[in-house]
Amino acid sequence: MKNDKIKNIISSLPNKPGVYQYFDESGKILYVGKAKNLKKRVSSYFTKHHDTAKLRILVNKIADIKPIVVDREEDALLLENNLIKKYQPRYNVMLKDDKTFPWICIKNEPFPRVFSTRNVIKDGSEYFGPYTSVKMVKAILDFIHRTYKVRTCSLNLNAKDIAEGKFKVCLEHHIGNCKGPCEGLQPEQEYLQNIDHIRQILKGNIKEAINWFEKEMNRLASDYQFEEAEDVKQKLMLLRNYQSKSTIVNPAIHNVDVFSLYEGEKAVYVNFLKVSNGAIIQSHTVEIKRRLDEAPEAILEYAITNIREKVHSNSKEIFASLPIEYPLANVSVPKRGDKKKLLELSERNAKYFAMARKKMAEKANPNERQDRLLETMQKDLRLKEPPKHIEGFDNSNIQGTNPVAACVVFKNGKPAKRDYRKFNIKTVEGPDDFGSMKEIIHRRYSRLMREGQSLPQLIVIDGGKGQLNAAVQSLEELGLRGKIAIIGIAKRLEEIYFAGDSVPLYLDKNSPTLRVIQHIRNESHRFGITFHRDKRSQNFAKSALDEIPGIGSKTIEQLYADFKTLKAIQNATEEELANSIGKAKAKQLVECFNKK
Repeated sequence: MKNDKIKNIISSLPNKPGVYQYFDESGKILYVGKAKNLKKRVSSYFTKHHDTAKLRILVNKIADIKPIVVDREEDALLLENNLIKKYQPRYNVMLKDDKTFPWICIKNEPFPRVFSTRNVIKDGSEYFGPYTSVKMVKAILDFIHRTYKVRTCSLNLNAKDIAEGKFKVCLEHHIGNCKGPCEGLQPEQEYLQNIDHIRQILKGNIKEAINWFEKEMNRLASDYQFEEAEDVKQKLMLLRNYQSKSTIVNPAIHNVDVFSLYEGEKAVYVNFLKVSNGAIIQSHTVEIKRRLDEAPEAILEYAITNIREKVHSNSKEIFASLPIEYPLANVSVPKRGDKKKLLELSERNAKYFAMARKKMAEKANPNERQDRLLETMQKDLRLKEPPKHIEGFDNSNIQGTNPVAACVVFKNGKPAKRDYRKFNIKTVEGPDDFGSMKEIIHRRYSRLMREGQSLPQLIVIDGGKGQLNAAVQSLEELGLRGKIAIIGIAKRLEEIYFAGDSVPLYLDKNSPTLRVIQHIRNESHRFGITFHRDKRSQNFAKSALDEIPGIGSKTIEQLYADFKTLKAIQNATEEELANSIGKAKAKQLVECFNKK
């Protein structure tokens, strides 16, 4: 019955533009869409195979369809936008609520006030924005109030009450911030002229206001009203200074809206730039949540309609990052020159906004970034589980002398320095990196198993196939082969080798997985080199003292306990040495040092 009902509705749809609404069995609205041809568009949902699960679920839920036929495609675009905002259907893309952004309002009242607000009220007032920067709003309002001296009080300044003298000027008038319209000290015509200038400035038409001030200044100067002319000159300078802070693009580009789209990990971001008289006067970015894996073009079209309505834009030309059909304006995708640069600027703004949102989310939930990183590493390295515990190994020796090794531990993608371990190579003689690696892997994990400690999900070996194979041999002997994932990273081309696989893996240089592996490799190398240097210098120092007759191992230990380093021992006075090891041995030390 459900299928028959849908078929009957579709067969009766006209081949005209309009809006279609999908409802479930309970009468709840599921989706709102627009179409150039209602019959073709709606029937496509039920005749085509849908790749995405969400779209298949939507189609299965549809129990009723209600169309709205309109005369033009433009009307369908606006109607769809209004219905989405009104009903907020579950399967429609939605702009993230941006009610927290500030606007500048010119109040619909006698002697209009100009102020910032976060609440847009449909009472006939004019709203300009939204602005993403509160500092910018404050700077604009400061400029307006310094230049035009508009009132800030909330009095109802009707002509009757002003004529009857019901109001008195306040402190703002006495300090020169208001011209006193409440007492009739400023004519309403002059006040409204200032409001018109403010309106043009907020729209980006700064040039008209500058021209008016220049004419007024010249008129006053020619009438010898020099003080008044100086006052106008100061306002003109403020206006020119404000204009200079606008981003100049190209004077030939006038009254254009620029839209670009950036696809983030969990949302889509659309940036809007308003260009007037060759300058960018407004920038705004919105976040859009996908519901049905909509095409980027469809999301951009929806965002353009919504944003243009919000900012009251009626520009006839749009520069967009994607080719779309938009009946209310001429849309083009710039390929070169200043128009292309303008689009690239918009794209950067969208990307920066997405990055800022991501950082804010990570600060609010630091575990989310960590989990995402581990999931990425699991996928890139083909692991059975996320590598929450990783251990990295490196050998260090110079021509086979003082061979040592280092083990570094990373937990949740970060170094756990308390768990680092140092190894003196015991069973290998000479410069044998493979033998050394086999020894330390065996020692490390035989001990962890013996003590019942947790094993890592991943082992990173600093070296190529040779070192990796040596480490794998130890894991096999311990029965851990296949229980712990193990990889080797070769320095030259950052090749990642897997056990039993001769073909290396090459990760993108910007891959977070590669960055973590490099960090582990570099940290194990640093830790191993530091240990090797300490041991080498310690052995050198001990051998230097061992050569002195009468100075045994216990005396050397006492000297290092008191003086810490060989240099400090050599620089100590005979009296200081005597206090540590006795007069006879101190004298012997000093004589030997002096001979050398």
